[in-house]
Amino acid sequence: MAHPWHHAVSSARKYGGRPEDYLEIHSWFDASKSQFADFRHRALRHHAFGIFEAERVFGVTIQNSDGKTVPVRFIGEQHVREDCGGVIPSAQDWLRLIPSKPWMNVGKLASDDAPAPEVADLSLEAWRATVLRGETVLGHKEWAERQALIRSAPEERA
Repeated sequence: MAHPWHHAVSSARKYGGRPEDYLEIHSWFDASKSQFADFRHRALRHHAFGIFEAERVFGVTIQNSDGKTVPVRFIGEQHVREDCGGVIPSAQDWLRLIPSKPWMNVGKLASDDAPAPEVADLSLEAWRATVLRGETVLGHKEWAERQALIRSAPEERA
């Protein structure tokens, strides 16, 4: 399906009420489209864990405009099945396919007695130059945070 509205129409056909009764839940599942506008946005909520998270966010049930009580989990399962070929994947099904990159595994606590890392040029001008060279599509804030994270990682030693 292409839009939360279509999922909401499908829910109204299945459970009664109006599409508006279900739109908020379906919009929540597809909110990640604002950050990644292809099918891979589904890796964030289109899985069993995401369905249980929807239940935590919206409650165990909703009451539709026909007065019928509908389990949020059923609505979530319907959404995920419609988008994933009838399957409800696990979060692991999505995550295990993500290739590992060095910046993903930089976790380290700062030591109180360690010298502060050398300050890099994180100015708007440095960011603009990086954008013009085609080296990033990130906004300034995200780019600066990533640069600081990368520079704080310990050097690889042979």
